Amino acid sequence: MKWSLIRRKLQRVDRAIDKAIDAAELPGAVVLARMPREGERMEHCSVRGFAVVRPERLPMRRETIFDLASLTKPIATTTAVLQLVQDGAIDLDTPVSKYLPTFSEREKDAVTIRHLLTHSSGLKPWRAFHELMIEREKKTGERLLCTPAAREMVIDRVLRSALVHEPGAAAVYGDLDFITLGAVVEAVSHQTLDEIFRERIATPLGLGDTFFAPFGEGTALPDSLRHRIAATENCPWRERILWGEVHDPNAWAMGGVAGHAGLFASADDVMTFAQTIVDVWHGRSDALPQEWVRRFAERQHLPESSDWALGWDTPTAGKSSSGQHFSEQSIGHLGFTGTSLWIDLEREAIVVMLTNRVHQFAKRSRFALRPLVHDLILDAFQAGQA
Repeated sequence: MKWSLIRRKLQRVDRAIDKAIDAAELPGAVVLARMPREGERMEHCSVRGFAVVRPERLPMRRETIFDLASLTKPIATTTAVLQLVQDGAIDLDTPVSKYLPTFSEREKDAVTIRHLLTHSSGLKPWRAFHELMIEREKKTGERLLCTPAAREMVIDRVLRSALVHEPGAAAVYGDLDFITLGAVVEAVSHQTLDEIFRERIATPLGLGDTFFAPFGEGTALPDSLRHRIAATENCPWRERILWGEVHDPNAWAMGGVAGHAGLFASADDVMTFAQTIVDVWHGRSDALPQEWVRRFAERQHLPESSDWALGWDTPTAGKSSSGQHFSEQSIGHLGFTGTSLWIDLEREAIVVMLTNRVHQFAKRSRFALRPLVHDLILDAFQAGQA
């Protein structure tokens, strides 16, 4: 294998990240990548920049824990749904209202679990529920944010929402589908989402640094753990740097545990999860049911033009965040805080890219770094196959 050529090419990954840091697109990043070749495993690790710039200055480390944002959707919620489908507790083509009767309001009986997983349900993509609670607190003087009552209020409002288009007519990425799925998981399992994630996913798969971080009275993280976490936004309405609490405003208002956001993890844990998916897909592991891992990775064509699989995105030709080299047999997802995971199931290539792009900078950034890094890594790995 042409290791010297591969290493030279992989140095471009560090340079690309450093250039983005110098341009104030992000404070820091951890990138892990691997791909097998001739009985060996090509691997790469980049650790660059800072995990926290304010209120302290802490360097990025490989073991830094990140707010995964919407990576919560595939890693926690989709995987929990997959397991419950395997158990026979959930059917993909059964109306959501069977599991959550309130969902039947406002003519939503045609919406199925499959529609939610493919963002084709017709639910509005996003609503600022946290703002409604802030206004209510101002009017009543009663504490509502980050309480069980707030969580119930958000879920209830989502379940009672009207559709903006017919189920299956369009695929519009959003959070309300996965807030609903989180509620389905809890209703069927009779456990909270963080409990079922810990018991059925994190512990069996050995994800010791992956967890939901509940936020509210009596839930403060110990300083030893908080100092391992990358900070996110300087939030104008929370009036502080977010450090060890979920960035997503609705997930935060719900107390930090939600189907669409709230999970924290290290890059190594995300890689472990991704490698499990690959091993199961190839029949080398029974950590998850192979039949359903394979089915969930298939494009659902809801509608026909949609690239969504079940809970996972797939590469969109010419404009994917995965770049140019991931095959059609790939799945992935992004997170708003600057996180991403792409898995080429056929070639067993995995790239985990975790950044804290919204810390101090970044809402102004288009964040073109992700496809560039993916292209540089796979170009280097493929050089070893020439």
